[in-house]
Amino acid sequence: MSQSRLGYLYGLCAYGLWGFMPLYIKLLQPTGAVEVLAHRVIWSVLFVAVVLCVVRGWRALWRLAGRPAALGVITLAATLLALNWGTYIYGVNSDRVVETALGYFITPLVVVLLGVGVLGERLRAGQWIAVGIGAVAVAVLTIDYGRVPYIALTLALSFGAYGLVKKRLGLPAAQGLFVESAVLALPALGYLGWLAWRAESTFLAVSPGHTLLLMAAGAVTAIPLLFFAGAANRIPLTGLGMLQYLAPILQLGCGVLIFHEPMPPARLAGFGLVWVALTVFTIDAVRNARGRAAAELLPPAPEPAATAARS
Repeated sequence: MSQSRLGYLYGLCAYGLWGFMPLYIKLLQPTGAVEVLAHRVIWSVLFVAVVLCVVRGWRALWRLAGRPAALGVITLAATLLALNWGTYIYGVNSDRVVETALGYFITPLVVVLLGVGVLGERLRAGQWIAVGIGAVAVAVLTIDYGRVPYIALTLALSFGAYGLVKKRLGLPAAQGLFVESAVLALPALGYLGWLAWRAESTFLAVSPGHTLLLMAAGAVTAIPLLFFAGAANRIPLTGLGMLQYLAPILQLGCGVLIFHEPMPPARLAGFGLVWVALTVFTIDAVRNARGRAAAELLPPAPEPAATAARS
């Protein structure tokens, strides 16, 4: 199998697993969102530590130890990750899987806006059109829900900001997840200890199967990230961008077809506008990528001196 095909296979595995994540989280009930988050942190640290031992990936972390200024960036990334994870778990547990899917649909548009507001980037016309249609979609969905879709917006903003912060760190997927989870491990352990002290912990209290599902949170978190890293190293960014819509499509399918969440006409219209915005956004991204590739293939312009010498 070629490296490109292997990359797309890894990408399908990553986004497919993320797309079916609501099914796993539903199995964790009656555990509350914060307790699930704490277990996800703790078991992620342990699982990724084993992975790093197997692949001998500790060297990048030792280099990070010599960058004390990066600690603040890591803490910020960990905080954003916890906010994203916690919001997602809460959304699934409160029967709002459709709204969580909306959050990941609009994430690319939010990332573009963060690039403008934080990095001072300038948008192309196609990007402005996509963002404008996305804003109209959020307004339509706000009217339909009778409230601002705060779960979707929190997911999009936290994940978009997390991506920007992660670029500054430049860590591979496994090492990055280990460091970020390690930063959150102490408060997570403290919360689980507090629950145990109050006899409110569901760990070991529901069933052996439930306990194993909580312990599996580390693998469920890390494996898609490892697949994603394998895809990102093998396929173009535009290909990866196309695959990213698979996860919210599957999440939306879970919400509507499996959990039977309502999808009234106004909500369907709002999602339709989101899909139109993403279509415009994707077409613009593909055209821009092709334009850059074509420009790189053009021969360099001759220098004035060389031109004069030939004339």
